[in-house]
Amino acid sequence: MKFKRTIRDDPSINITPLIDVVFLLLIFFMVTTTFSRENRLLVNLPEADAEAVESQTTQIEIIVAEGGDYAVNGMALANRSIEALIGALERESGGDRNLPIILIADAEATHQSVVTAMSAIGQSGFSRLSIATQQPLSIDQI
Repeated sequence: MKFKRTIRDDPSINITPLIDVVFLLLIFFMVTTTFSRENRLLVNLPEADAEAVESQTTQIEIIVAEGGDYAVNGMALANRSIEALIGALERESGGDRNLPIILIADAEATHQSVVTAMSAIGQSGFSRLSIATQQPLSIDQI
């Protein structure tokens, strides 16, 4: 006996319930996602070939040495901890969080020591940060 194939015998998959489930998951994740606003520093990155800017008299300079040691306004810190750097910033600022801060890092300083200094600046509540660069040497300076 031969069976005749009809349209009802064709196997097919109904994907409508699958699409419904995907849309429900999408809505669930969109509703349950939380957005947090992070505190960020306003970082002014000067051009390396720009003219030198006059330094202000009331500013705080943080120097990161090649070995990762810190100095705030010329005073070397006893250790490399972030707490020591935050304490030095508190002393030098006198509570004024609007003072500009200039971060001067040695070219051979580790990235972690520079990030630690930037983190201490942010945790202390300062928002005016400039990173110092030097102009490249010209041919006649060599």
